[in-house]
Amino acid sequence: MKNISTKTIQDLEFDVVLAQASAYCITEDGKSAINALEPLTTRFLIDRELAYTNEYLWSFSSEHRIPNHGFDVIEKELQLLGIENSTLDKDSIRKLTILPRTVNEHIKFFKKLQEYFPQLFKRLQHIVFNEIIPTQVDLVMDRFGEIKDDASPHLRNLRREMNAVRGQLNGSFGQALSHYGQLDYLDEIKESVVENRRVLAVKAMYRRKVKGKMMGSSRTGSISYIEPERVLILSRKLSELEIEELEEIQRILKELTDFLRSFIPEFKEYREYLTHTDVIAAKAKYARKINGCLPMMVEHQELELVDAYHPLLWVANNERGEKTYPQTIRLAPENRIIVISGPNAGGKSITLKTIGLLQLMIQTGMLIPVHEKSRICVFDHVLTDIGDNQSIDNHLSTYSYRLKNMRGFLKTANDKTLFLIDEFGTGSDPELGGALAESMLEELYERKSYGIITTHYTNLKMLANEFPEMTNANMLFDSRSLEPIYQLQLGEAGSSFTFEVAQKNGIPYSLINKAKKKVERGKIRFDKSIAALQKERSNLRRNNDSLRDKEVKATQRATKLEDTQERVHQKLQDFQELYDGYQRFIQLGKKFDSLATNFENNKKKKLLLDELMKLVITENVKRQPVKKNEAPKVVKQQKGKQKQVEQEVIQKVQEIRTEKIKAKVSLVKEEDKKPQVALKINDKVRLADSKSVGTIDSIEKGKVTINYGFFTTIAPIEQLEKVGK
Repeated sequence: MKNISTKTIQDLEFDVVLAQASAYCITEDGKSAINALEPLTTRFLIDRELAYTNEYLWSFSSEHRIPNHGFDVIEKELQLLGIENSTLDKDSIRKLTILPRTVNEHIKFFKKLQEYFPQLFKRLQHIVFNEIIPTQVDLVMDRFGEIKDDASPHLRNLRREMNAVRGQLNGSFGQALSHYGQLDYLDEIKESVVENRRVLAVKAMYRRKVKGKMMGSSRTGSISYIEPERVLILSRKLSELEIEELEEIQRILKELTDFLRSFIPEFKEYREYLTHTDVIAAKAKYARKINGCLPMMVEHQELELVDAYHPLLWVANNERGEKTYPQTIRLAPENRIIVISGPNAGGKSITLKTIGLLQLMIQTGMLIPVHEKSRICVFDHVLTDIGDNQSIDNHLSTYSYRLKNMRGFLKTANDKTLFLIDEFGTGSDPELGGALAESMLEELYERKSYGIITTHYTNLKMLANEFPEMTNANMLFDSRSLEPIYQLQLGEAGSSFTFEVAQKNGIPYSLINKAKKKVERGKIRFDKSIAALQKERSNLRRNNDSLRDKEVKATQRATKLEDTQERVHQKLQDFQELYDGYQRFIQLGKKFDSLATNFENNKKKKLLLDELMKLVITENVKRQPVKKNEAPKVVKQQKGKQKQVEQEVIQKVQEIRTEKIKAKVSLVKEEDKKPQVALKINDKVRLADSKSVGTIDSIEKGKVTINYGFFTTIAPIEQLEKVGK
């Protein structure tokens, strides 16, 4: 029994999808097969077909390209092969031989790469690798489809003899051509070909002097075409040999046909496999075109489409360079039926068709344009009532047809049924039609069916709010521009914006106001409330978009600030390490300065040397030896990093020193103004930037010789300061 009717396929334009996919088939059998596809209802078969298509699609982006699967139409050949004592020609045998050759290539390919193509490999497990047919055919025919010379001993001898006769014939004709040419019996063209035979072009006046068979003459009669006598015998012999050759070839083809006749089941199996492969390949190529993917298939009844596109609309808009709006919708046990409302041309019908079409595609083993996290189940029945199905032939009005269709719904509907109804209840009196539609919807609800309807009826919107497993939805509408947004919003009913759209399209306000008075106030208030809610929803959406943009910008700024803080923190760490290193050197310098001061006071060399040795030993103990296993690259990076920091510090220190020098210069200038203290021999002095104290030995021309005990130095007198009185 066919669970999904032809009407459903036509309503959802599934046949158009199949036609588009069939354009990717490379065989006539494949095109016929894909156009005849029908949605499946068995979960195992659906999963298997989806796996085939998905693996083939993956091959397009991998380095493992599946071998060619093309073959010629062989229906006539198979029929002829099934007739006893029939003989196939060379071309027919070539067509048949392509099948086992191609299948053998597939067997070798998928056996080698079964890890990458597990499901496609399983398709070939029942097919036997057949080398008998190609081997036998190769013994008889070459790769161009011609019978080989050694197809049989007799054929080999015949062709050898034919070649010898052709040689003799050419030699005899050459002799005749030379002989009569010297006698000037021949026309300027010398020779020609008549009935596939070489003939002499003899001048008409000399035709009786040339012995041979008259084969014809030119239009003007000036030339007679004659086959020389000495060539005639050889030509007859060659003709006899050619007839014998054809008989031998026919005998060989008869034997080969009899051989192939025993493999009719195999040929049919190969044909079926390659046809199915062509269908799978076409599905995969079509999936690539529509950006299709394999969603998550679930056992329970749940349909969740995330960012779903209508494939036909996707293709058409891409060709026109227009944007296609995706939809997100979910049907589950707690939310089985959705009532979509909203203004006309807002996308209600296309949303309905998108859901139904994608469901049919998935149950046919086709990948669909949705997000990968979408979830899809299998429905036993998909029922549709879409469009104006008025029938003149059957004398049915739109409403009568819809009632007849709904009768079919009520016969079939169960908990594994998906129904899709566009403009539910239209075609009759709004009050009565709406009441009947409400009753039918309640019946479908009681049967635990899943479905989506579109409507403008207020009572159906209110019914969706009353039932726990039914919900309202609306197509968003810009209240300012009165333009559709093509976005589905679950949870609330939508206004039809009847009067607003009428006003936008130029209907006089007086007429609109008069129409409002004719409508029940309750309905107007209800529609106004819905419209107000939608406007509020639209404003909230815009505010949310604005807040989302601000949040993104704030996040970017925070990230940038964190990066900056991290870099600063790293710099501080580097400076701290360098500072600690220089502090160690400063402490070491202070210790040496202390030793120098002590030595200056006590003049004890041995004590100085002991203290120096202690200091050196202590510092060596503090030093951390470099690890032997430390990578040279890491050490190099550390050195480079240290060098960089040192350069930065040196630059800063240089700046500080420059500032200090400027300060000192200004200080010196100020001190120059002060009265200078006179220095004399034996005065104790020290350099301005030093703590070491020495004694003046001599003063000469502004230069002072200072004695520090172990050594002396000379310095300008202006750089010295007196110590003590």
